[in-house]
Amino acid sequence: MLTGKQRAMLRREANGIPALYQIGKDGVTENIIKQFDDALEANELIKVHILENSLLDIRPTADEVSKKLGADTVQCIGSKFVLYRKSNDNQKYFI
Repeated sequence: MLTGKQRAMLRREANGIPALYQIGKDGVTENIIKQFDDALEANELIKVHILENSLLDIRPTADEVSKKLGADTVQCIGSKFVLYRKSNDNQKYFI
């Protein structure tokens, strides 16, 4: 669980990164979870874009993905959300 200050710092860091990962019309699949898991292990912080054709709501989808990955949802804005999970090998953010 992140504190307010930690969440604010991660939001500031996430502002500069692009949304490289997308959830499309197939929704949250095992392949997407595996891809996000690998990305979080490498980068600790990722931004995900939910496409309009998926018809998914942002907050429930972010909660579902974060629960499956053991990550924290940093923020949800519009059709994007940010996830954070501390990496075992490559720590970029000292939280």
